[in-house]
Amino acid sequence: MADQAKPKGDSSIKKRIDDDLKEALKSKDSLTLNVLRMLKSEIRYKEIEKGSELSDDDVISVLSTAIKKRKDSIQQFEKGGRDDLASREKEELAVVTKYMPEQLGDEELSQIISQAISEEEASGPSDLGKVMKLVMPKVRGRADGKKVNQMVSSQLQSISKLSEDVCLKRERDDVA
Repeated sequence: MADQAKPKGDSSIKKRIDDDLKEALKSKDSLTLNVLRMLKSEIRYKEIEKGSELSDDDVISVLSTAIKKRKDSIQQFEKGGRDDLASREKEELAVVTKYMPEQLGDEELSQIISQAISEEEASGPSDLGKVMKLVMPKVRGRADGKKVNQMVSSQLQSISKLSEDVCLKRERDDVA
């Protein structure tokens, strides 16, 4: 039984983190070592919480949370004039970001949002939640949630404005 293969849930991202942790130990890279240990700890905590091994998507979720925490910390440290701590957080952020999938470009993201708006037949800002519910699973880990929200809001605003303009034009044509 001891020579069983790893469970199917074992992710390639976790393996990369483990391999890089060993490499950081060998090269005595304390920054990378500390960040990877923290990531492993957070992943392990989630596995205990879930009761099973995490998939790559679950690991990406943990990484996204770690990235968000660091970005918030950077912002707070800079606001408080603690550039030394902000710099350290930026270095840690760079380490965590290496394990995330490639980020979507604005054009790709815009296409996904447009497709979701069409599928949902969204007509304005009131449909933001419906569209976000369709978009987020498709872009999770590959786009920042705030950015997605802004782009969806912007596209829905332009749809709303366009439909208002069409209605006004029809009213003018009816009057004439």
